Amino acid sequence: MNKVILMGRLTRDPEVRYSQGANATAVCRYSIAVDRRFKREGEPDADFFNCTVFGKGAEFAEKYLKQGTKIVVSGRIENDNYTNKDGQKVYGTRILVEEQEFAESKNAAGGNGGSFGGNTASAPAPAASTAGEGFMNIPDGVDEELPFN
Repeated sequence: MNKVILMGRLTRDPEVRYSQGANATAVCRYSIAVDRRFKREGEPDADFFNCTVFGKGAEFAEKYLKQGTKIVVSGRIENDNYTNKDGQKVYGTRILVEEQEFAESKNAAGGNGGSFGGNTASAPAPAASTAGEGFMNIPDGVDEELPFN
C-alpha cells in the first residue's frame, strides 16, 4: 500500500501547465512545508515536499491556492529520479495528489475556505447558529436549497 497524508503551507504559488495533444490535461505543481512535530536544536523545523495534481484538481489549485495557504493533501509518494544535463543521477520524491483540502477557515487564512478533491470542489456551507440541545437553526429562506423537505 502506498498512501501519504500531509498538512502544511504552500511555499510558493502553484504552477500550472497543460499537456500536449487533443485532450490537454492540466498539471499543477506546488510544494508544501510540513512542520516537524518534534524539533531539535540545530535541525530543520520543517520538511518540504513537492506535490503534483492533475485535471480539475490542478485547475482548482491554480485558481484558489496561493503561497502561505494551509492545506491537507492525500495521495501516493513516488520516486522522482532523473539524470541531469551533467550526467549525474539526481534522486528525489514527489507526492501525486489524489485529494486536497483547505486546512483552515477562510477567515483564519485571509483567503478561500472550503474543500476540494481531485475532480470536485465545494463551497463553504452558510453559517448557522447553534440552538439548544445540539441542533442547528436553519436560516429562513433556504428551504428550496435543502436536499429534503
